[in-house]
Amino acid sequence: MSEMQTASAASTRRRTLVLGLVLLVVALGIVCSSRAAPVGAVAASSPGCGATSPGTTTLSLSVNGFTRTVMVHVPLHSSNKTPLPLVLNLHGSGATALDQSLFTGMNYSSDLHDYIVAYPQGLIPDGSGFDWNVPNEPLVGDRPVPKNAPNDVKFLTQLVGILEGKYCVNERMVYATGFSGGARMVSQLACADSTIFAAVAPVSGLRRPKPCDTTRAVPVIAFHGSDDEVDPFNGNGEKYWTYSVPTAAEDWAHQDKCSMKATDSTPSPSVKLTIYSGCTNGAAVELYEVLGLGHEWPGGPTMPSSIVSLLGPQSNAINASALMWAFFEAHPLS
Repeated sequence: MSEMQTASAASTRRRTLVLGLVLLVVALGIVCSSRAAPVGAVAASSPGCGATSPGTTTLSLSVNGFTRTVMVHVPLHSSNKTPLPLVLNLHGSGATALDQSLFTGMNYSSDLHDYIVAYPQGLIPDGSGFDWNVPNEPLVGDRPVPKNAPNDVKFLTQLVGILEGKYCVNERMVYATGFSGGARMVSQLACADSTIFAAVAPVSGLRRPKPCDTTRAVPVIAFHGSDDEVDPFNGNGEKYWTYSVPTAAEDWAHQDKCSMKATDSTPSPSVKLTIYSGCTNGAAVELYEVLGLGHEWPGGPTMPSSIVSLLGPQSNAINASALMWAFFEAHPLS
């Protein structure tokens, strides 16, 4: 899942990553938890209510002339009658939907908090995985996007409607998160259709695309490691990664018309939290910098040592999945 070196070197690492994650499936097993309190936001029912059962399925969809793969996890306590929030969770460059479900452990959070999580898969081949077509950006190693590559912004925005037709979704509570290249794609989604995505949570990949023609202020919560050598916290990385993460957060604060006096705090000795508040329509911009963290998902499942050696140190100082869910729940579409 690295975005650090040439495509050939990355492909070798990613094959190792996939093998490590497959082994991790056996180690982790299936984790369940008790049901949390119901979501407080008023639900807007979708056509898919009553049509599906709890559990994980893999869909093969024809969208815009391409066959697309999406893993969908419906929480264990779903009645399929009460509309639930939907979270899109996008994998990093050179990875797959399955990789992302294991890397983030978000099915556990889905069961705990009663929301549906969908893991779409990119379509640009990269080693044993795939890349996203992020508008106006090259691929890892400055490779050009293939001319026949699909429009992934169009795919992902249309995917929400497709899932609303198949699952019982609260249309006021649709969110997107992603890791690395998936985080850069999620940053683009926040600009592309803010009437669909109530809030976004880029992990190890926050950007503020230009132009960004949102029709509303988009709440943004982001997570990044201070020791990320793939997408460096202070910028100066590959051609798709020039400016710093704090600059991206500040640009989103301008976008959301927040008060520009940032508030900094230290929730723990190894975490710095920067908050921009006073934003239009109750939006907010929050950035968690995790000290000592590499190119990782904070609080995610423990990775094999071979994966850690590629992506950098892990950290349990915070749990990104738990924090982003609390943020999402507090920011439905009005």
